[in-house]
Amino acid sequence: MHIRHLLAAAAALALAAPSFAQDAPHQKQAREIYAKVIGFRTAEGQGKVPEMARYLADVLKAGGVAEADIAMLPSGETTAMLVRVPGSDANARPILFSAHMDIVDARPEDWSRDPFTLVEEDGRFWGRGTHDNKAGVTAMVSTILRLKADKARPKRTLVFAFVGDEETGMVTTGLVAGHDWVKTSEFAINTDAGGGGLSPEGKPLIYLVQGAEKTYATFELTATNPGGHSSRPRKDNAIYDLARAITRVEGYAFPVMSNALTRAYIGAVGGALPGAAGQAMKAFAADPTNAQAIAAISTDPSFNGTIRTTCVATMLEAGHAENALPQKAKATVNCRIFPGVPVADVKAKLVEVVADPKIEIEAIDDPQASPVSEMRPDVMAAITRSIHKRQPGVPISPYLESGGTDGKVYRTAGIPTFATSGLFIRENEMFAHGLNERLPVESFYDGLEHIHDLALDLGGVR
Repeated sequence: MHIRHLLAAAAALALAAPSFAQDAPHQKQAREIYAKVIGFRTAEGQGKVPEMARYLADVLKAGGVAEADIAMLPSGETTAMLVRVPGSDANARPILFSAHMDIVDARPEDWSRDPFTLVEEDGRFWGRGTHDNKAGVTAMVSTILRLKADKARPKRTLVFAFVGDEETGMVTTGLVAGHDWVKTSEFAINTDAGGGGLSPEGKPLIYLVQGAEKTYATFELTATNPGGHSSRPRKDNAIYDLARAITRVEGYAFPVMSNALTRAYIGAVGGALPGAAGQAMKAFAADPTNAQAIAAISTDPSFNGTIRTTCVATMLEAGHAENALPQKAKATVNCRIFPGVPVADVKAKLVEVVADPKIEIEAIDDPQASPVSEMRPDVMAAITRSIHKRQPGVPISPYLESGGTDGKVYRTAGIPTFATSGLFIRENEMFAHGLNERLPVESFYDGLEHIHDLALDLGGVR
């Protein structure tokens, strides 16, 4: 995913944007690629990611990329693809750019337009993946093709990763992070998050660069019981035991936390938000122990996750027959853990909060903590130069992502990662993962230029 929770208080009215036609050859070419990749239903279970990767590889080879500079990293039904643009300085560490080819699936019968056909209408591009993350895929492909067309050779080697399962297991992201072309990268630019917020009237409010993500961890809470006939109820009922447990989880608020990145983010958003909400954020940034500010922020789901670990019940499963007492009841509790907090500590707190030895609590899979990437002056300067070309003077701030992207895999592998897409969007038009996903046409073209700018600037092309 993307900045799913930016400036919710500013979201209200969706205004139609004017058409934003672009006629430069690279822009026309990018639009054709964008339309083609939207047409691939690259959701889990569809088996279409390798087909999309082969299409992109053919486009890139036709544009001058050597076959030796393209690597496929298959995993089950999906694949990642790496594309290398060799640099002139063999001693300089490479820079990684990343986007994901896969999508959350969409049911065509539920959409107002075919989700797998790119539609340009009312100043927006419509279709599954238009925002998350095929705009980023297209921007990276366009950048590579422009470098080749211009015969531009960067000082640093640039490696472009097209990931195949960001929306699910991120197995191919791990393959990317461990690849010889990637594992020595000095840092990564992730196109799958970071971006700008627009007011309801379309005014740029702020641009955010993701420098950290909360750790994603899911726990199963299970109550078991011998059960019996439903005509003979007993006090120790697995469903009731589980219900009490998840009610206790609901009632617990994890401690407020902050770091330099989150304080900078909340302060910057506070400066862009009007009224009491903005004042509370600025007060928290100045003093993260301010009880009044904490209370105000905690009531807003868009920002509560920025100041603490959160755990929430997301799924339930119980019983085996309508006329039998339940032998098992299970709840899935998803936690988004503040950077630096061990997963084991969160599990221990859940055990303490549930306070019932009959409830078994176990983590699903093997969640890994994701470290913070400290903002690099050279990266922030390059991002600022690029954004200010098109949105002069807009405030730029780092932020903590409450959701999750491939960045957590790269950071865990020791590659500092900064997410920046170049896209601006109104909060009330963020429909990634939802119905009728869309992206302002102007944002799509701005994103092309942004990734190209960064490749030139950070790669040392002059």
